[in-house]
Amino acid sequence: MKNNKSIFFFLAFLTSFTGCQIKKHIPEGELLYTGATLDLEAPEVQDLKKIESELNDLLRPEPNSKFLGMYFGLWAYYKGEKEKPGFINRFLNKKFGQEPVYFSQVNTERTEELILNRLENRGFFYGQASSESIRGEKFAEVNYTAKVGQPYVLKEFQLERDSLEIEHEIQRLLGETLLQPGNRFDLNTLNSERERLDQGLKQKGYYNFNNDFLIFEADTNITDSARQFNLYLRLKNNVPKNSLVKYKIDQIQVFPNYSLDENTDQADTVQLDGKEFIQNGVVFKPELLNQYILIENGEYYSPNKSRLSSNRLSSIGNYQYVNLRYDELINEDSLGHLAASFLLSPMTKRSVRAELLGVSKSNNFAGPALNLVYRNRNLFKGGENFNISAKIGYEFQIAGGDLTGLHSLELGLRGDLIFPRVIFFVPIEEKFSYSVPKTKVSLGTDYLSRGGLYTLNSFYTSYGYFWNANRFAYHEINPININITNLAKSSPEFEEILDKNPFLRRSFDQNFIIGINYIFNYNKINDPVRKHGYFFGLGLDFAGNLVYGIDKWVGEGNGKIFGLEYAQYGKADLDFRYHFNINKTQTIASRLFAGVGVPFRNSSSLPYVKQYFSGGPNSIRAFRIRSIGPGSYAPEETNINSYFDQSGDIRLEGNIEYRFPMVSLLKGALFLDAGNIWLMNENEALPGGKFSSSWWNEIAVGTGIGFRIDIQFFVIRFDFATPLRKPFLPEGERWGNTFDIGSKTWRRENLIFNFAIGYPF
Repeated sequence: MKNNKSIFFFLAFLTSFTGCQIKKHIPEGELLYTGATLDLEAPEVQDLKKIESELNDLLRPEPNSKFLGMYFGLWAYYKGEKEKPGFINRFLNKKFGQEPVYFSQVNTERTEELILNRLENRGFFYGQASSESIRGEKFAEVNYTAKVGQPYVLKEFQLERDSLEIEHEIQRLLGETLLQPGNRFDLNTLNSERERLDQGLKQKGYYNFNNDFLIFEADTNITDSARQFNLYLRLKNNVPKNSLVKYKIDQIQVFPNYSLDENTDQADTVQLDGKEFIQNGVVFKPELLNQYILIENGEYYSPNKSRLSSNRLSSIGNYQYVNLRYDELINEDSLGHLAASFLLSPMTKRSVRAELLGVSKSNNFAGPALNLVYRNRNLFKGGENFNISAKIGYEFQIAGGDLTGLHSLELGLRGDLIFPRVIFFVPIEEKFSYSVPKTKVSLGTDYLSRGGLYTLNSFYTSYGYFWNANRFAYHEINPININITNLAKSSPEFEEILDKNPFLRRSFDQNFIIGINYIFNYNKINDPVRKHGYFFGLGLDFAGNLVYGIDKWVGEGNGKIFGLEYAQYGKADLDFRYHFNINKTQTIASRLFAGVGVPFRNSSSLPYVKQYFSGGPNSIRAFRIRSIGPGSYAPEETNINSYFDQSGDIRLEGNIEYRFPMVSLLKGALFLDAGNIWLMNENEALPGGKFSSSWWNEIAVGTGIGFRIDIQFFVIRFDFATPLRKPFLPEGERWGNTFDIGSKTWRRENLIFNFAIGYPF
């Protein structure tokens, strides 16, 4: 209580001090404007709170902002505008200063007009608005009052039509009108209805139509009812004739290798399905490119098919620009006629790239790496993307306490062939209008030497499909996914680790993984205009079932095929993230993650490469990598042995983080993390690790502060965290932290530093 009182008096002193500092800088004859309030006297309607919010947004100008009751920005401005401000005051003024807003800048009459105008747009006519100015010695504010009666509601809506075909089309579109009897008069709804009708007419082929050609007329002279109006829709006078007729596509030309310097007069022309493919030689096979174009010769103009055709062509991945141009053709009949031209500018076909990287991974390994990548963007002249990449990297573990001796050497070679269409055993007529699914074939091998403990060789291949259902939803399915690993070399020290934990040995012995996996992501987080952003991710991974059936049918059912022991498991991950954007610079970000892996028949645990771990820069940041769990398990000592032991089959985790700006590119964050991992089956080597009904009592909790250098698409992250709850301690002692930051021993045991690239979620 004493500390709370001290804080209160300190803040009160600061508020009083800055207030006095501000007053002496306000010029003679001026009053500092402190803001305005609005009292709306109106009948209860459905969206009254929204209307009040809109009216409050009209109260201009915005007063100077406060922080904890203090005009810090204004104070910084006044200090920085002194005759000799000094370096610190100039800096504060540049970064935080706000120019003063004086009462002389307030135009109450204009604001009253805006309030009445907005109320009329919302259906409240014949209102009254007034204001009262309250002046003090150095400050002034304004109180606005608005009074309105019952709003006008729609009685009848009809189209004033003649005999034009376009008016018949409008009448049909009005079957789904937004304007229904009983609705309040609302200018925004009228504008939305005009835009809806405009889009509907364009979809019917009216290429030159514009929503400005539609006009609404309201009639309030209804004698049998009060506060009602009739609404009439008609076309404006003198609408251009070419806006009242449908347009048909008479010609489609496709230029697969378009450039401003290209001479198309000598180019070859191939006719296919009513389209002309014009190119010098065969740059892109016409029969393949034709599959991406949805518009057809002889059809009416459709903005949806035009947009989707452009999207599909862009999704191929080897065109830098995709431009669809329409030109009007002269014809004497009653229809309009269009010529469509697809101008496709390809990227450079072949490229070689070398990258020298500084790698930071979620498992706290960091180090230099060299990547060499060769790319061919049009291998078989059908948009096929062929990539070969080679990697060499050396990594060592940072911020790992007693685990800092871990290091590794990694060599890798990988090839990917991506077809911008579905490749299957039988022809498939794809029905995806937004983007065409791509077929991906991957083949690769890796060599990993882990600090003298062991050497691991791996071979992997996959065959699958991925596509965007729309701009938010992404799907990926790999019906063939094979991974073969070989523990080629194992040191006596690592053999001792495996001997102590038979489950861990089994996870390394099962070196043949063949199965199917599926990924679904629905992402609305990166849309900057959204107040509420969210992400949902689903991952499914099943392995060993088909091989088990073959093994039982043709083999002995001994859990081996081709002499290799295979893994059997099912695994599912759920990842939900929610971002509440307070404004453009402040966000509350949260994440919930749940993952479970179930070993089947031949397996008692998940393969090591498929197991979960907890702790580290993208997990619970108050604990070092792989230092939590499973369950309440506590290793006798934190060393290389515990690094391999502390993984599991189940993972639950939750995070929340408040992100805010600091100075220029420097951003700050306050965060709270919680979670743990567990085993599906009992493991005598890891007591307390099995998932049980008291799992909630084994949750680790940590908190901390972060600093981020945010350079647009590149973020360097530094997080400092400390644990609040340690699940490996005896029950009754798990909560608590002394927070003795001045103690070197406390800092070594409780202050965890994390370095990473990118945001954690």
